[in-house]
Amino acid sequence: MCAKLREVPLRQVTVTDEFWSARQRQIAEIAVPYMERVLRDEVPGAAKSHAIENFRIAAGEAGGEFYGMVFQDSDVAKWIETASYSLLVKPDPALEARLDELIATIAKAQQSDGYLNTYFAKRPEARWTNLLECHELYCAGHMIEAAVAHHEVTGKRNLLDVAIRLADCIVERFWEGEDIPGHQEIEIGLMRLYRATGETRYRDMAKRFLDRRGQNPRYFREHTPAHPGEHFFSGADEVMDEFRSSDPYGGYDIDPDDADYNQSYAPVRKQTEARGHAVRMMYMLTAMADAAEAAGDESLRETCERLWEHIVERQMYVTGGLGGTAKGEAFLPDFELPNDTAYAETCASVAMAFFCQRMLNLTPDGRYADALELELYNGALSGMSLDGTRYFYVNPLEVVPGVAGVAPGYEHVLPERQKWLACACCPPNLARLIVAMGRCLWSESEGAIYSHLFVGSRARTALADVELTSGMPWNGGAAYVVHPRASAPFALMVRIPGWLKKFRASLNGVEIEAPVERGYLKVERIWREGDALALEFDLEPRRIHADPRVAADAGCAALARGPFVYCFEGADNPVPLRELRLPPDAELKAGENSELRVRTLRAPGERGGESVELTAIPYYAWANRGVNEMRVWLRE
Repeated sequence: MCAKLREVPLRQVTVTDEFWSARQRQIAEIAVPYMERVLRDEVPGAAKSHAIENFRIAAGEAGGEFYGMVFQDSDVAKWIETASYSLLVKPDPALEARLDELIATIAKAQQSDGYLNTYFAKRPEARWTNLLECHELYCAGHMIEAAVAHHEVTGKRNLLDVAIRLADCIVERFWEGEDIPGHQEIEIGLMRLYRATGETRYRDMAKRFLDRRGQNPRYFREHTPAHPGEHFFSGADEVMDEFRSSDPYGGYDIDPDDADYNQSYAPVRKQTEARGHAVRMMYMLTAMADAAEAAGDESLRETCERLWEHIVERQMYVTGGLGGTAKGEAFLPDFELPNDTAYAETCASVAMAFFCQRMLNLTPDGRYADALELELYNGALSGMSLDGTRYFYVNPLEVVPGVAGVAPGYEHVLPERQKWLACACCPPNLARLIVAMGRCLWSESEGAIYSHLFVGSRARTALADVELTSGMPWNGGAAYVVHPRASAPFALMVRIPGWLKKFRASLNGVEIEAPVERGYLKVERIWREGDALALEFDLEPRRIHADPRVAADAGCAALARGPFVYCFEGADNPVPLRELRLPPDAELKAGENSELRVRTLRAPGERGGESVELTAIPYYAWANRGVNEMRVWLRE
């Protein structure tokens, strides 16, 4: 087993990359205030949230009734986490003051025993009675994550103390017995609280939740109360029925007999494939990898590796999307990856990025960084418009207006992003990933510094300060300048992307040869002040062909350049796109689109025997020029 790595703390990493720093500023300057207005119901035309008002009602600061999904509290928690991290990008005393005001309301809404959930503020007798559907533990996990982030950035304990009381309430209630969460997430929150406080009971509670799952596949059948009608959760009222009917993605009911849905069909260490709800699966794996590293649990690590390989090799779209069906937002059988009805929820790609980052610290392997990069630049990033104010929940790989969002079976596939989503888990989830992406870039061990992505940044580690500049993602090349703290030798481990076939390395202007170990170029020496390691490489356009077992992509090719997967839009090409053909020998050339500010790919193509010019744009940039056709895979 390789040496474990330590994440370089976020406060010790500064993103300077032109592409990503612009997006972090966009989150801080546009998305954070926009989301706050949405959560306060101040954006005309956006789906009603009421999430902050729910806390005010629970705190006794306002009258009225709870409104929204039973997990509406989690939207506020993820926004707090995002807003806290945004303070590192752009200090904002006014925002920090509003956070403190909101946290004071949250503290008032907390019960005397530490319990916190606004839906149950007026239903205390129903607490913890329906873990399958009511998501109390899910909301608690996100609130704990928010508290750790807020404390990490501001040093304040006002929300951290709320989280500790909440976690203690959960530990006391669930330490014994067989109870498990219906939607995994509390495990991630408890692991983060363990790392923030050093209290092992939080780590151990997370492991208990993980190890109990699947021990009794009938747990939810035995412990979910019967309820009349087909409601999303027990005790649904008229406002929830109205809410669900206005949800463009459609509400769904959870079958307590479906043990695949929430991965409770077998103990987690015996699971060999991805099943059920994709986001639940990825949150579970994120916590498993974190717990495996923290506890030195080899069995858990091996399980994570086995399931990661199954997902990447048999269940992942070329864009990084996960989950092939809207029914249960779930994985389909292996290699069943329909493009036009893909679900590929933004949250699933965000969670996969979290999982890969944990796997890198558990076992440094370039494959995990490859998948992390795929999600960041494609599967996750496509969930937000270029201006940062519109969002996708579902990320299809093929869209035909008039069918998408209209025809039976396509209701979930919308051809344009929304101002907000009735089920609004994705927008703040993506925002918190982007604004805190510095934690994904660097790791360190006793004798090495690991650079996982070619994202321009500065990192302060125990061994050295390192500056990385790069032409990525539009141009090749990367350069590192090292400022060592001591004269002892150590290795700089630079990940070489799986798509990069040729490169040259030089040290202080002299070309060198160095080994590549598990996807990382290893340059080990006694580093001197200002030593410069440079990598030269080009970003060549390339074709991707699917595994032959993926029927939907037979005879097709997808295009890519550097970290980006590309797609074809009707705004640039003759429609219908299904009639277009890409000759196998067509030369791919890079171009520019000044409107979208992206590099395009161009190639000669065919349509009904006639020659046409084909233009592809990065997948993340589609649906920013009005409603039009789109497809990733084109016939060869």
